[in-house]
Amino acid sequence: MAKFFIDRPVFAWVIAILIMLAGAMSVLNLPIQQYPTIAPPSVRIVAQYPGAAADTLEESVTQIIEQNMTGLDNLLYMESTSSSAGRATTTLTFAPGTNPDIAQVQVQNKLQLAEALLPQAVTQQGVSVTKASTSFLMVVGLISKTGKMDRADIADYANSYIKDPLSRTSGVGELRVFGSQYAMRIWLQPEKLNAYNLTPVDVTSAIRVQNNQFPAGQLGGMPAVEGQAMNATIIAQSRLEALEEFENILLKVNTDGSQVRIKDIAKVELGAENYSVIGEYNGKPASGIGIQLASGANALDTANAVRAKIDELKQFFPTDLEVVYPYDTTPFVRISIEEVVHTLIEAVVLVFLVMYLFLGNFRATLIPTIAVPVVLLGTFGVMEAFGYSINTLTMFGLVLAIGLLVDDAIVVVENVERVMDEDGLPPKEATKRSMEQITSALVGIALVLSAVFVPMAFMAGSTGAIYRQFSLTIVSAMALSVLVALILTPALCATILKPAHKGDLENQKGFFGWFNRFFHKATNGYVSSVGGTVSRPVRMMLVYVGVLVILAVLYMRLPTSFLPEEDQGVLITLVQLPETATMERTQDVMHKMQKHFLNDPGVESIFTASGFSFAGMGQNMGLSFVKLKHWDERTTPDVSVQAIIGRAYGALAQIKEATIYTINPPPIPELGVASGFNLMLQDRNNQGHEALMQARNMMLGMASQNPQLSQVRPNGMPDAPIFRIDIDFEKVSSLGLNIADVNNTLSTAWGGSYVNDFVDRGRVKRVYVQADAPARMLPEDLEKWYVRNNQGDMVPFTAFASSHWDYGSPQLQRYNGVPAVNIQGAAAPGFSTGDAMLAMEEMAAKLPPGFGLEWTGLSYQERQSGDQAPMLYAISLLVVFLCLAALYESWSVPFSVILVVPLGIMGALIAATGRGLSNDVYFQVGLLTTIGLSAKNAILIVEFAMALVHQGKGLVEATMEAARMRLRPIIMTSLAFILGVTPLALSTGAGAMSRQAIGTGVIGGMLAATFLAIFFVPLFYVLVMKLTWKVRGKPANQQE
Repeated sequence: MAKFFIDRPVFAWVIAILIMLAGAMSVLNLPIQQYPTIAPPSVRIVAQYPGAAADTLEESVTQIIEQNMTGLDNLLYMESTSSSAGRATTTLTFAPGTNPDIAQVQVQNKLQLAEALLPQAVTQQGVSVTKASTSFLMVVGLISKTGKMDRADIADYANSYIKDPLSRTSGVGELRVFGSQYAMRIWLQPEKLNAYNLTPVDVTSAIRVQNNQFPAGQLGGMPAVEGQAMNATIIAQSRLEALEEFENILLKVNTDGSQVRIKDIAKVELGAENYSVIGEYNGKPASGIGIQLASGANALDTANAVRAKIDELKQFFPTDLEVVYPYDTTPFVRISIEEVVHTLIEAVVLVFLVMYLFLGNFRATLIPTIAVPVVLLGTFGVMEAFGYSINTLTMFGLVLAIGLLVDDAIVVVENVERVMDEDGLPPKEATKRSMEQITSALVGIALVLSAVFVPMAFMAGSTGAIYRQFSLTIVSAMALSVLVALILTPALCATILKPAHKGDLENQKGFFGWFNRFFHKATNGYVSSVGGTVSRPVRMMLVYVGVLVILAVLYMRLPTSFLPEEDQGVLITLVQLPETATMERTQDVMHKMQKHFLNDPGVESIFTASGFSFAGMGQNMGLSFVKLKHWDERTTPDVSVQAIIGRAYGALAQIKEATIYTINPPPIPELGVASGFNLMLQDRNNQGHEALMQARNMMLGMASQNPQLSQVRPNGMPDAPIFRIDIDFEKVSSLGLNIADVNNTLSTAWGGSYVNDFVDRGRVKRVYVQADAPARMLPEDLEKWYVRNNQGDMVPFTAFASSHWDYGSPQLQRYNGVPAVNIQGAAAPGFSTGDAMLAMEEMAAKLPPGFGLEWTGLSYQERQSGDQAPMLYAISLLVVFLCLAALYESWSVPFSVILVVPLGIMGALIAATGRGLSNDVYFQVGLLTTIGLSAKNAILIVEFAMALVHQGKGLVEATMEAARMRLRPIIMTSLAFILGVTPLALSTGAGAMSRQAIGTGVIGGMLAATFLAIFFVPLFYVLVMKLTWKVRGKPANQQE
């Protein structure tokens, strides 16, 4: 094959140009994202039931929806939450690779069966089905520049004019507006109602009748009389629009002709639809729109589309309204991808310099450099063909590939130069002879490196999705690299290289002459050292056993994690006050927290939302988005994300009224908080909420005693006091009351009742009736409310109802259709997540019968993929061994290559331990790369030694000669690779932790694999061959 292209260099160029063209076109089309779609798709159903308690919601809404979610394709698990804020959420998670659109349609179809069974108040509000992740992609904040617009004005504008256009933007899953639009609020005053003999039911009925629309037909409608000259539409009644119209709704006409209108018994105002969330930006009143990404959508494209839509809407904003972005996860993505591209360019430059140093002439250096764009662009072409994207993982794959792909070209060029130098042949002949010597080694190296990375692609779960990115990128780059080394590089060698004369390298002048003479001396010193090692096998094998012991100890002690924590430029704080705390107390805590963050040198802004949190909604909950200054302004350790979190922990722990957690967002937002484990403790036999709480507390007690676990905590809202009203139905009947009127009076006065809609400045908004605040603050206020009986008399609530205090949960959780509680935690230092999960399972087994444990979120993925890393290494080594056995047509020779691998792994482990890194996905990819590269160096020596043995040279002599011949390309390719990934290991700024994780391991591994292996490989080869000959007898050409 190589000969064919050496004689036809134009043909070789044509192939290379076509590969580059295909790649260049692909680069323009490839989407850019931080991570590929790793998380399994999920569909969320949200229902609202204003004023309902958590258990009411669970029984009348959540369970009915759950029971209808049957027969869905690829459903993994289903979790539900019912909250006393009147919100029921059911999230269905599907297997990775499921089409989220089809999943959503299936869920929608099943929900239609359930909707007929839901309470009218729920269906009237609408039940939504969305494809969404749980975390926010970004928050769009709205503030008043001068303070002319208050919080309600801003929130109304956001809901009325911004929410709908944004929700229609491509990639947006679900929107959460911090604040609500205007509603017509009718605040009932019980003493006035009683004075006029009226009840809340009368008020809602009057509004329904008088704020209404109905079709009244036409004047002159068909069929018309003959000669009809006019046709017009009739409107008899339309929806009310003005405040005064609502105040004048007629409730009753007395016998003396006097009238009672709504303004006589209530206060009417244009207020907020609900008051559950209060937003602030840097302490100023604000509203915000939290944007969640749709399943499978591209984060960068979505964020750009949202910003473009906001810019388009901005020109119609009131002059006082300003847009800010207090939380945005995409600048981090953009900058970290840019940083990897810079690293890629630096790697190419460094690799060029190493080659120039060793090859000593510009023409020879140019040949491997030409291979780089051909292979890189070709790899982009393959990525597009497989539907992949430009993301952090594929870009890391390319950086690793640069070091690998120039290797092949360097091996070819270096060997051609050596043949020209030693045999004095012209370039074309030298290239032909050279290719005969090294074609099988090139194919062998490519097979071995592919063999290391291919098994990764078959892993299950989210980890598999991550590994596949590396696998595809590196394997396709390797395959293209070998093709280029067999097609283009020989053709270039034959045409570009100058003819050299025997011994030219020795007689060079200047720096390169000095370097070559120095290297020649070093090579001679190296060969004599190899002679020493080969003659002292026992001592060297003891050293090797020592290396294996060190390796085992280091691997066991290296802490594990999934992905390194990054400085993403944003933080989240979760605030929780005692269960009975009011919004006023929560706001006080939020103001103290704002003050702390605004005085921190690393913080740019803070957006707070009181009443809302990822753990649940309620007056005692709060959440804030802290935006940090740009990475360029935060170069010193005291303003790193960890330092800011550390200061926040110290300062916010002084706020005794609340528990405040400051969290660095997880590396992959769709997978939730990625660190640690996530489990659901299930009540399988329906033993009741109290029994479930006892089981949970037992488990937390056992976890606190276990040395393998840390930070084990319940995730949700703790049980809180509940005020129960007991209605005596016998008394209700004997007093001539209608039970429906009793229930309606109670739910309207205390929970608020959505009656119907009105038109406000061209938009349809809601009408709510509720008791005025002073009439629903204390238990005694129940005495102020009356219901009218069938005699027309007003009966007080105290005549038929009693009340008492109770304890219950403001938020109930269910998992796969049974009651459950969520417990989260992490492994203690020195233990892996796998150890922690086993410990939790052992504890669950000790709980009373009827309670079980199921993993969810990332832990579900981890459990599915099992602890796959050790198996992955084992399979990779096995496949490498099999490829080598096939290549060398021998079962014994591959051992001399495989035995080198632990040396490289030890180097990687020492480097990672030295820098305090953990055994995460990136480090594992680095280890696999090290396995492949360790084997590659060994192949180069073993391949030549075998050839020389076949020619009849003595075993030791052949091995030492092979070591001499291959030292230069080994040192050269290894240095090229090490310098290629050095920018990764030394990187700073956005996304630096991932780059350091992958770079450090690979550099440590390569240094060990190069500088130890060059001494050990000849020894292993000699020992393995001697053993083989002992068993099988020597070949004929080795008989003395």
